[in-house]
Amino acid sequence: MKGRFLWGMLLLFASQGFGQKADSLQSPWQSKAVGSLNLTQVTFDNWTQGGENAFSWQLLLDTQFAYKRSRLSWTISGKFSFGKTRLGQSEFRKSVDEIRLESVLKYSAAKSLNPFFALTGLTQFAPAYDYAAEGAPQISAFLDPGYFTQSLGLSLSPMEGFKARVGLAMKETVTRNHPAPYADDPATPEVEKTRTEVGMDAVADLSRKLSKAILLTSKLQLFSNLKGIDEVDVFWDNLFSAQVAKYINVNWNFRLVYDRNVSKKRQINQSLSIGLTYTFL
Repeated sequence: MKGRFLWGMLLLFASQGFGQKADSLQSPWQSKAVGSLNLTQVTFDNWTQGGENAFSWQLLLDTQFAYKRSRLSWTISGKFSFGKTRLGQSEFRKSVDEIRLESVLKYSAAKSLNPFFALTGLTQFAPAYDYAAEGAPQISAFLDPGYFTQSLGLSLSPMEGFKARVGLAMKETVTRNHPAPYADDPATPEVEKTRTEVGMDAVADLSRKLSKAILLTSKLQLFSNLKGIDEVDVFWDNLFSAQVAKYINVNWNFRLVYDRNVSKKRQINQSLSIGLTYTFL
């Protein structure tokens, strides 16, 4: 019933947006989709100083669909990234893999604080393996784990390019074949494949041009189950994008993740790439 209700909401707003009259002066929908392809190659032939051939590729797609009519606004955004790397004669191994979806419904009741309802989802495309362990066992897959958060609260946009929201939230972690360490509670004899937590959720989005050609986009998401300061889940994603030509960008991505259920130490991922970038919408 819950799934049918959410899909019903999506279809209702979609029908309102696409069902506008043809002679409307301005559509309530605005859309954006930016894709990039990054490639790296190193080849050696009779190179006496040594080295190994290397090849890597990465695809990135950022999308956003925004609806605004009177005081009501609805934004759907998605980030999709996937890439692989091959070193020497080894097989291609996954280097980047992320699916992040977000839907925010907001009602502009005042200039400063406005009520909102948000849905977020996070998972990956392909299986992942622990190559450091013997036999390289599989440790995760699509929706294994999957993270889903529903939050209800107040949002604000104090300046252009910056917005934040905070509210009550419920977070679900779902698994199938890999409940540990994502959803299983080691303190119980049963193996839990789903973890549900209730608490507070805070999200801040920043988009700012540092110069004519350099854009910084940053997203910080915090979730607390209110059990302790060390149990605050942190997701911080930063992207510096420099446009060096019409279709060529240099990107530096830095991500920091902390989830005590998965690892008691913070996780860091950073990548530097140059490639082709194209705006579809």
